[in-house]
Amino acid sequence: MTLKDFLFTSESVTEGHPDKVCDQISDAILDEFLTKDSKSRVAAETTVTTGMALVCGEITSNCYVDIPSVVRNTIKSIGYNGEEGGGFDYKTCAVLTSIDEQSADIAGGVNKALETRTDNSDTSKDETLDIGAGDQGIMFGFACTETRELMPLPIALAHKLAYRLSEVRKQRVVNYLRPDGKSQVTVEYKDGKPVRIDTIVISTQHDPVVNGIEDNQKIQEIIRNDMIEHVIKPVFENYDVKPDETTKYLINPSGRFVIGGPQGDAGLTGRKIIVDTYGGYARHGGGAFSGKDPTKVDRSAAYAARWVAKNIVKAGLAEKCEIELAYAIGKSQPVSVLVDTFSTGKLPDEILSKIVTDTFDLRPAAIIKQFDLRNLPAKNGGKFYQKLAAYGHVGREDFFVPWEETQMVQTLLDKAKTYMAGV
Repeated sequence: MTLKDFLFTSESVTEGHPDKVCDQISDAILDEFLTKDSKSRVAAETTVTTGMALVCGEITSNCYVDIPSVVRNTIKSIGYNGEEGGGFDYKTCAVLTSIDEQSADIAGGVNKALETRTDNSDTSKDETLDIGAGDQGIMFGFACTETRELMPLPIALAHKLAYRLSEVRKQRVVNYLRPDGKSQVTVEYKDGKPVRIDTIVISTQHDPVVNGIEDNQKIQEIIRNDMIEHVIKPVFENYDVKPDETTKYLINPSGRFVIGGPQGDAGLTGRKIIVDTYGGYARHGGGAFSGKDPTKVDRSAAYAARWVAKNIVKAGLAEKCEIELAYAIGKSQPVSVLVDTFSTGKLPDEILSKIVTDTFDLRPAAIIKQFDLRNLPAKNGGKFYQKLAAYGHVGREDFFVPWEETQMVQTLLDKAKTYMAGV
């Protein structure tokens, strides 16, 4: 029996959260390598702690990248500049690197897929057949009708709040904020539909003295009022479901948040995968995105799955749609494709699965080509994946993201008519 009345909560974090600092550094490194050599193979992992950033991984490329400079510039852009930024300083932190080349065993299966053709067609120009998946694994994509961007409402709101929190800091609308911060939204559902905001949580790093005031109780009162007025209210102007008189506001519930960022907690690439996707509302295959070049299906196939699910929902073929893809290392074709519409589909899920298989080419190089994943950094001034590394890899509206396009709607509707006619 499907749960109809419930509370659901999702969280997001700002770009100054230590885990997100690591994601952005790893993706900034990826951006730099792909800008200089679009066929670079990159698997960059980052960890940060007090006074130190460590980058390790496997990178194979025909270009040179000054990784320490990329690390420092990324930390600077986030806002960690000594005491003003919260005790972590892009100028003085140690930057350590330990980089090897991609394993020759992995490269062998990626450079040329292990499948063999069963027909006699000419494959000399078929680049999509010649690239295998960079790893095994499962990836999920999801879409639903709860918001304009076809995302679940709780994660959409959490991202908007976190984004706005960073925005008011950078614009000095609120002049005592530091880079680290988190948001969380609990939405009440009735009969499976979002109807009310139950709880809003915002934790934001701040200066020890606010507007000349040192008393912590008074500081927290100022922060609460500013968060409601300058962060929460502007976000909810764009949504139909709004806070009401019973909504609970938990602003800095720990009571004080001065020490934060890498000084307050160590960070690690890939530790915010639920924040990166659907806020727990949909399943997750477990693979992180940041620091990985497009041959890694953890990243590229997850984007493709979102694209497929979003087009299905946009076409009106379902109110909710989740796509599961599975791959084997060195193989180009997915080993399975599954569609789940949670009983909201206009066609049976098994028919929609067949339509997806017939409509979308989900081989790794086909995905890379469809979204131009290797060239997106160069086309965006050297920064694309770093921008994705905070506030979600899916559902973005603040800049162009190709897997958010819905150009396959008519094709899906035509295929659906064909299948319905044959039933």
